[in-house]
Amino acid sequence: MINRRHFLAGVVGLPALSYLDLTAAFADTPKDVLVIAQQLDNITSLDPHEGFESISSEIITNMYQRLVVPNPANPNEVIGDLAESWKASEDGKTVTFKLKKNVTFTSGSPVTAEDAAYSLQRAVIINKTPAFIISQFGYTKDNVRDAIKAIDANTLTMTILEPASPQFLLYCLSANVGSIIEKKAAIAHEKDDDFGNNWLRNNSAGSGFFALRAWKPSESVMLDVNPNGGTNGKIKRILMRHIADPSAQLLLLQKGDVDIARNLTTEQQRGLLKDPEYTLVRTGVASLNLLSLNQKHTNLQKPQVWEAIKWAIDYQGIQKNIVPLTHSVHQSFLPKGFPGAVTDTPYKRDVGKAKALLKEAGLESGFEITLDHASTLPERDIVQAIQANLADIGIKVRLLSAEGRAVLTKMRARQHEMAFSVWGSDYFDPHSNAEAFCINSDNGDDSKRRTLAWRSAFADTDITRRATEAVREIDPQKRLALYDKLQRDFMAKSPFVIMLQWTYSAACRKGVNGVHIGILNDGTYDKITKA
Repeated sequence: MINRRHFLAGVVGLPALSYLDLTAAFADTPKDVLVIAQQLDNITSLDPHEGFESISSEIITNMYQRLVVPNPANPNEVIGDLAESWKASEDGKTVTFKLKKNVTFTSGSPVTAEDAAYSLQRAVIINKTPAFIISQFGYTKDNVRDAIKAIDANTLTMTILEPASPQFLLYCLSANVGSIIEKKAAIAHEKDDDFGNNWLRNNSAGSGFFALRAWKPSESVMLDVNPNGGTNGKIKRILMRHIADPSAQLLLLQKGDVDIARNLTTEQQRGLLKDPEYTLVRTGVASLNLLSLNQKHTNLQKPQVWEAIKWAIDYQGIQKNIVPLTHSVHQSFLPKGFPGAVTDTPYKRDVGKAKALLKEAGLESGFEITLDHASTLPERDIVQAIQANLADIGIKVRLLSAEGRAVLTKMRARQHEMAFSVWGSDYFDPHSNAEAFCINSDNGDDSKRRTLAWRSAFADTDITRRATEAVREIDPQKRLALYDKLQRDFMAKSPFVIMLQWTYSAACRKGVNGVHIGILNDGTYDKITKA
């Protein structure tokens, strides 16, 4: 049981409110303060060119703007955020951006093309985890200042140095690593040539809807409204509290101590569905659950076995009975909501067809195999269902349970036979997952390019070639058509059984409206209101 007094007293930095004022207010949270209960313990940095976890991504989205962002109404295109317009040269190697005028940082300083150039250069030069999203266009610390330049106060040019589609560049710039920071603020807080990185981990210098007031790791995050950010003007402060236990989150929601709970279980969500005092906002996000069949195992090298396993699994039954509110059935490598995603689900449980395929593979009597999986729920329940499904066609599965990171380590060493795991997209472009699932140009154990395909020793020359060509296609519609065909062929001709797509939720008290969850967990808070 969470101590309510401790919870309220732990809210940091509320000016002009005594403890007694705060206690009284939280009987019904203040109209201009949004309080969220959420698991926050995986945040490592709030520097937009370093933070790469799902929760930090959402917070960063609300503190910073990018040149372009995905169009929530049409995932096949991007729309301007700081950029008013953009144009690619005829050869597709240079993209020129015109920035909007009269946009300001939280400091009150105008956002200029010089800030934009500095920010993108900085992302490459400091070379933190998400830097590859920008540097894959050929940028290095030695050439990026010449390749990304401010022409005047509102004009920015980017020269693509590696073969790639301008559309691909736009999607990559829509990731948080494309956030534009205030150059003057970063330089003012530089230490040991870190481009202000140490300071920006715990402070903000953006032009987004909110600014960071305080962050206490594994405790809380506080955001204050940016007076220059163009919000609805009703929410002045957001308090995010780290509440690890979903049951504690639910209790706080029911007592009125929080407005939103973000990590409720399926059963807890069920209890709120018919209660008019609450609403559930649910969005499919870019995380997929799948079975990986290691091609180093003799029996798993046979395409008929891949197909047999795909036809043996009861996808609909698993989703309906185990994860009805947290996952949906999905079978292609691009998540629903991504540009060009195929949402067809051709595989259904067909035991007869699966047995016939095993017989064709010369394995009519079946075989034994191990399946590595995370020890957490719902993974434990899902793999037990898979075990039962495969037993029906003669495949005897021995389950190997471990911490999720141990399963990942084993897969990275290519030591699994079968593994049930999750894959999340790094940025909002088809290539993010196409590269991971399809490209394996060096299948040696000492390969430097260790994609998801490499981890299961899947090396298909044609699939690799087509994925490489798709990212270079300049025509946007032709490019999406290439990914459409690639997904369909991959479903039929690969040792990966993609099963489910995650759904993230926000349980909201009555009167809380405008909550949005983005597909990359990058939802914005600016439209949220409280009645």
